[in-house]
Amino acid sequence: MHRLCQHNETMDRETILRKVKNVLEQVRPYLQQDGGDVNFVELTDDNVVIVELTGACGNCPHSRSTLKNGIEAVMKKVIPEIKAVEQAETLEL
Repeated sequence: MHRLCQHNETMDRETILRKVKNVLEQVRPYLQQDGGDVNFVELTDDNVVIVELTGACGNCPHSRSTLKNGIEAVMKKVIPEIKAVEQAETLEL
């Protein structure tokens, strides 16, 4: 029985991941209209989606609002298991 539970968790995670990528594909055209884009980076173990905003969105002063009020709101509505959507940290070398 324990193996079955692990298998279902894995399947659920794969389903969530597929849905996350689908939602990003749905919002992408809206970002691209303004010269921006979004790239999937990671789905954490606690169901936080990490994305990278690029193009005009990458350095826009409104990018936090776009992330939270746009992408995160849609993501949580479509996939209630998602806890948050966060911007990937960029490392400057």
